[in-house]
Amino acid sequence: MEDLTSEDYRSIGLRSGLEIHQQLDTKKKLFCRCPVKTYSQDYDAQILRHMRPTLSELGEYDGTALMEFKTRKEILYQINKATICTYEMDDTPPFELNQEALDIALEITMLLNCKLIGEVHIARKQYLDGSIPAGFQRTTILGVDGWIPYRDRRIGIIQLGLEEDSCREVSDEGHNRIYRTDRLGIPLVELVTSPEMHTPHEVADVAMILRWLTRSSGKVRRGIGAARQDVNVSVEGGCRVEIKGVSRIPLIPLLVHNEAFRQISLLDIRTELARRGITLSSFESGSSDITDVLTGTAYPPAAAALGEGLRIGAVVLRGYRGILSTPTQPGKIFAGEVSDRVRVIACLDSLPNIAHTGMKGSSFSSGEWEKITEAVNAGGNDEIVIVWGDTKDLETAVKEIVIRAREALEGVCNETRQSLPDGTNGFERILPGPDRMYPDTDLPPLAINDERIDRIRSALPERPWDRAARYESMGVPREPAHQMSITTLGDLLERAITETSLSPVILAHFLQSTLNHMKRKRLVPHLHDNAVIDALKETGRMKLPIEAAAAILEKTCGPEMVSIAEAALGMKTVEETLLEAGVDKILAGLDAAALPADLLRRFAVGQVRMEFRDPVSGLELSRLVDKAIINGNSEVIDPVI
Repeated sequence: MEDLTSEDYRSIGLRSGLEIHQQLDTKKKLFCRCPVKTYSQDYDAQILRHMRPTLSELGEYDGTALMEFKTRKEILYQINKATICTYEMDDTPPFELNQEALDIALEITMLLNCKLIGEVHIARKQYLDGSIPAGFQRTTILGVDGWIPYRDRRIGIIQLGLEEDSCREVSDEGHNRIYRTDRLGIPLVELVTSPEMHTPHEVADVAMILRWLTRSSGKVRRGIGAARQDVNVSVEGGCRVEIKGVSRIPLIPLLVHNEAFRQISLLDIRTELARRGITLSSFESGSSDITDVLTGTAYPPAAAALGEGLRIGAVVLRGYRGILSTPTQPGKIFAGEVSDRVRVIACLDSLPNIAHTGMKGSSFSSGEWEKITEAVNAGGNDEIVIVWGDTKDLETAVKEIVIRAREALEGVCNETRQSLPDGTNGFERILPGPDRMYPDTDLPPLAINDERIDRIRSALPERPWDRAARYESMGVPREPAHQMSITTLGDLLERAITETSLSPVILAHFLQSTLNHMKRKRLVPHLHDNAVIDALKETGRMKLPIEAAAAILEKTCGPEMVSIAEAALGMKTVEETLLEAGVDKILAGLDAAALPADLLRRFAVGQVRMEFRDPVSGLELSRLVDKAIINGNSEVIDPVI
């Protein structure tokens, strides 16, 4: 990824968009009166359910519903009576929409420059993996056609919706999936961007902007699982693939990069199959039970399966020789795409779950491959895929192998894929159909009146990019201004600018650099905002260098915990003549010309500081060091400003 430029990504037609899910900090859930609490491992009861597909009003089945039905999953919900009621279990109609959540969501909608809707209409969005017991999520759209600034352009916000969160997955093994319901029903906003990012790092940049924009409201939940990103990726000739549940923004660039080139690989496979003359109409495959052929095999996975009384099947893909060995992602080949389908849909999740012709020498013996080839009547240009499982799972697996091989003729599949810690991804499910949303008949429309809009708009927090521009206008350099605008330190900076006599530039550097350093070193375990402001006030009142504030805080918020007055007692400004003497003394013992400029300055400043009991200005010392060196050798160092 590091070797590619933005032009390289544009040449493959990379397009990416985001779906950001952010929980809101409300007291109650969205459609009931259950409290929102921290997640817990405790539960009081379990409910077992099975999901079954039903025909739509048009007499059709949703593809995702059929896929989930093929898995034959048993869904077990672990419920805690402190955070759940009969609404979440789909045994009671919903309560009215949580008005606190609606206000927060409208505020975020306005911050995103969206056009507000005039009336809230609740819809049902199908959730067919069991993560919502009702099989659907109640959701609504609050705004459309918004934007955020990014570099020299705008990134479009397609829509923002308010909806209820799903359950937390505990485990998914074989035919059993377990969920915990403490997260179920928590209000969250889902905001969807246009696919206007064209490099992997642009996607992460925009995700970070949106993260801090939602946090700027001060009304969203923090911590693991409170915010999640889904990343949509496509390349020219491919189609949209959704990478679900990316929990950390730093993972996004590698995920986008690997998915883009996975799609390029799939398009190359399609081209190769077309070159071989294989089309959707001419595609051929066959399958056989070869359990008896492999009796006594030494290949461990197959031998273990036979030992458990399982069956072994073989699928012949006519003309596919070598296709399954095509690289798709780092450390992965197309066979992994097939294996994923078998793992997810046939629930054969003990890996490896397949073997194929390209594995000769690392799976079955040469003699066994010859027997398999003869038993299934395979030719030299054919690929053989071996799979094992019980009778029902094996039947499903064989069908999925054929389906995935046939899909290779179309190139990239519309899929939802799971993000993996190494930056690659794996199959999760096919994308839902276009008709997954339909009106909810339990809740009436809700008008959004002008009074409500005006009340929320009048109290909107400053957008991060506006705050950064304001800091820059005060003289704060661009990068610190940006960082201060998107962290909670920005609020502290606002207080410090208002309540102290120190300059914004000095305050921003102190809060972002010095204070964070003291926190990391655990020098101020009892630190709080009022103590910081008081220390800065005292520093300004006594006309001391900003370093005095650090010394005061270390005494007032460290182990000593003395008062501000005691901490500052006796502190004074060190006279310049004494500082100059200290600088000359340190430099006299150094070969200035032999040291890099920055290293020389830092070392000399540090050594002189140690000579004095009172706080010394690092900026003033740097100036004096530069002055002394320039007087001795004008070519040694560039002075600081």
